[in-house]
Amino acid sequence: MNIKEHSIEELQKLAEEIREKILLTVSHNGGHLSSTMGATDLIIAMHRVFDVTKDPFIFDVSHQAYAHKLLTDRWDSFDTLRTFGGISGYTKPKESQYDYYVAGHSSTSISLAVGAAKAIALKGEDRIPVAFIGDGSMSAGMVYEALNELGDRKYPVVIILNDNEMSIAKPIGAISKLLSQTMAGSFYQKFKQKVEKALDHLPEGATYMAKRFEESFKLITPGIMFEEMGIEYIGPVDGHNIEALIETFEVAKKLKKPVIVHAQTTKGKGYEIAEGTKEHWHGVGAFDLETGKASKKSSAKSATQIYSETLVEMADNDEKIVGVTAAMPSGTGLSAAMEKYPKRFWDVAIAEQHAVTSMGPLAKEGFKPFCTIYSTFLQRGYDQVIHDICLMDLGVAFAIDRAGIVGEDGETHQGTFDVSYLRAIPNMTLLAPYNESSMKAAMAFAKEYERPCAFRYPRGTFLAPDSSCEPYELGKSVMLQEGDELLFIGYGNGVGRALLTAEMMEEKAGILDLRFVKPLDTQMLSALSSKYKKWYVFSDSAAKGGVGSALLEFLSQENISDISLTTFEYDDAFITHGSTKLVEESLGLLPEQLAARINQDLRTDR
Repeated sequence: MNIKEHSIEELQKLAEEIREKILLTVSHNGGHLSSTMGATDLIIAMHRVFDVTKDPFIFDVSHQAYAHKLLTDRWDSFDTLRTFGGISGYTKPKESQYDYYVAGHSSTSISLAVGAAKAIALKGEDRIPVAFIGDGSMSAGMVYEALNELGDRKYPVVIILNDNEMSIAKPIGAISKLLSQTMAGSFYQKFKQKVEKALDHLPEGATYMAKRFEESFKLITPGIMFEEMGIEYIGPVDGHNIEALIETFEVAKKLKKPVIVHAQTTKGKGYEIAEGTKEHWHGVGAFDLETGKASKKSSAKSATQIYSETLVEMADNDEKIVGVTAAMPSGTGLSAAMEKYPKRFWDVAIAEQHAVTSMGPLAKEGFKPFCTIYSTFLQRGYDQVIHDICLMDLGVAFAIDRAGIVGEDGETHQGTFDVSYLRAIPNMTLLAPYNESSMKAAMAFAKEYERPCAFRYPRGTFLAPDSSCEPYELGKSVMLQEGDELLFIGYGNGVGRALLTAEMMEEKAGILDLRFVKPLDTQMLSALSSKYKKWYVFSDSAAKGGVGSALLEFLSQENISDISLTTFEYDDAFITHGSTKLVEESLGLLPEQLAARINQDLRTDR
């Protein structure tokens, strides 16, 4: 959509139409709402001033980029947002030539912009990277690593800081507003450049006085931190005044140096129910537009809810229990513990590395830390798990939420790799529950275990119904059902899948709750290998380096060669977005599909 010739009035009307389109689609499909509604005016001004056909538009996380999608060839397909086979909720170059980079995790945009600027400089092209980043993403150290280099090398880059929480700087009445408007204007920027040139020719005493005046002026503006890093700062500006934004972006573009434009916006702008800093409206399921109420809600307890309630109960009885999360207190269920015990449970913002490392000394000092992070985000703290926890052999328990397929968030968020990347680390113990009782038992084990361990659990509810559960014992599995020839080995939520598949089988299968993938129950597995010659592995994890790999390693080490092992873990590919059921169906992982496949294998063998 070419908006270069649109009047301000036309752009304002377009902003309203875009918000209506986003609201209608998200109310049906679910998705990110408040941040992307608030970013609409900024993105319109961004498209007006910069050239999306050549300038890299780099969105941090990119959950706020819905307006960008609507302005770039996806208006008619937008109603397929986050559905299986439809458009992604994040930027995706395979989806559109106007999406410069895949994004889904935070705080990467400025690093990407620096890299793009280096390539543009080497190629001698007239292009300028534009990084769009939210204030929440500014809490991660990677941002400052990038800013540090950018301020030193001075590549032309425009950074749009969308401040919808006022966490960077709060306006200080009329004076701040006046300063912001002044600094955003071309007059101030031209005046500043002339002053800087004049300073080079003034006597030393006059130069000193002029620089002191400039420094004093900066002290009453919120941009001093960026200016000291060598980044030009403009703002704060009104992120909903399209005309002012266009003028400001034009100034920033002409400077031909690194510039950060600090814009303040209102989350949920245009939908009164969602306006303001209401965490619930950041990411939502389908909802009723009139009331804002969720369209449907399962009455069954989610694995996250079970974890949350159990952790609070444990903390009630043991003051040594502490915990941390990285900007996801509600999503991980840690908010309840944080509210009840604010001195023992912490949200450290988008800083997974810090979250992991900071728990090490607590374990060393005799506390029991529960480091509660999504599988996809724990990837960001991998070196710290190795270097700061496992190398020290410290008793930190990693509660890995969103393990397995997470559905509509897609490739960047699927929790598929944690078994593979954690299993390789010395001193790490891996276990997984499969229903409510086993979750409580796994957490009880983790509480008492004095070495590093990690337990994983799915988004939403467990597949298996609740049942009685014996305590977890290190490296010990549990036989849930005896069978004839077939052995179903389930790990975590895979146990539920194995149970459902077994109900559809022509022959009765033995079912093993593996419980631990590291260490394995070698004694049990050796015994089972003499009776069951066909092993089928059920685990919501990547096949490479996963549960099946661990079992094959065991069989090889024990020189057991007469076992046929098939794993139903995920193939070596990134998994697309869509409802979990449709995604699993496309992968052939629904219980009825697995049962049909196994039954066919058995008939073929005979």
